[in-house]
Amino acid sequence: MKRSGTADLPLHYGKVPPWLYERMSILGLSIIEVILADYGKDEVLRRLADPFWFQSFGAVMGMDWHSSGITTSVMGALKRSINPNSKTLGLYICGGKGKFSRETPSELIQIADKTGLNGNELVRASKLSAKVDNTAIQDGYQLYLHNFILADNGNWSVVQQGMHETDSTARRYHWHSENIKSFVEEPHTGINGISRGKILNLTDSDASENRKGILEISHTDSAEIMSDFARLILPAHHDVQASDVDLKRLGALLYVTREQQPQNFEDLLMLEGVGPRTMQSLALVSEVIHGAPSRFTDPARFSFAHGGKDGHPFPVPTKVYDESISIIRKGIEKSKLGNSDKLKTLNKLHDIVVKTEQDFTPGFDIQEVIEEERQNSWRFGGKTVFGDAQKPSPPKPIQLSLF
Repeated sequence: MKRSGTADLPLHYGKVPPWLYERMSILGLSIIEVILADYGKDEVLRRLADPFWFQSFGAVMGMDWHSSGITTSVMGALKRSINPNSKTLGLYICGGKGKFSRETPSELIQIADKTGLNGNELVRASKLSAKVDNTAIQDGYQLYLHNFILADNGNWSVVQQGMHETDSTARRYHWHSENIKSFVEEPHTGINGISRGKILNLTDSDASENRKGILEISHTDSAEIMSDFARLILPAHHDVQASDVDLKRLGALLYVTREQQPQNFEDLLMLEGVGPRTMQSLALVSEVIHGAPSRFTDPARFSFAHGGKDGHPFPVPTKVYDESISIIRKGIEKSKLGNSDKLKTLNKLHDIVVKTEQDFTPGFDIQEVIEEERQNSWRFGGKTVFGDAQKPSPPKPIQLSLF
């Protein structure tokens, strides 16, 4: 299998507040529905098996852009919203965190009974992917989360995560059935986590001879060689800094959504009446849906859609979030009735931003953008786990002294 990337993930504790989890479930389902309609279920599996896209997906939904909590919250929200619609969507999500991960085999057997898929083979794939990442790769991370995403055509992806025994870091592993030839030689689409130098990794292609010796003892044949991985390294700092973001892409997006007006673009007339702040969010959501794989190398940029629950880069603007959801849901419903203009408008919005980037030279301070978002947060229903955003006090007059 192709390895799609690695990322450093600081381990974050705490729960996702209900007000955000509800919205994540709806927006997550909406994004998956549009990808299904435009690109098909196999593309959904490919996206979930891409660590770069997965991190960006979580960030656009208002989770902390770089933390390990994205994995648990995104998969939990998707399972909650997708499984009640599995028969229509053709997608099923099994497993979860802790005890829920151990329910994966029974869930897969139940799905196999409904769909006619080979349940034993699916259970084997689930168990082997977990076994490899827990045992064949001895990198100090113990799995605590395992999600198996299955399409009714038999293709699947796995997203699972381990915690390091001695420090506050996590590593996420991605699998995809599309090109899999072996469970024991470089099978992942990606592994995310802190680099720790030399580790014992019996799935590495360089460990082929070692595996052969082990396999000879057990009279088992060895496997064929797989492709290499790319890497995504996420920083430990919680705030969003200029170095975390592609400023040309963010700047072009801000220019299109704030400086231009929909009436200036014939293709965007369906978005007339939508405010600049919601346009900003919709443009980033559209990129998650329609963007090329190369556009997800800076997940922090996608936090400029709906902020983050801990207030980085700014509080979650719930009013904007709800308007984004409403526009996308209305587009989905109209599309089901044969009118896909609003969904096509999202794609065109993305195309306009990409075209603007070509001649755009970033000349702005990202911290000024973040500060402006924070100052206006109260207007947009800003929320964090610490409470609601408050209207900032007017600056105090300067006190001059004569003595």
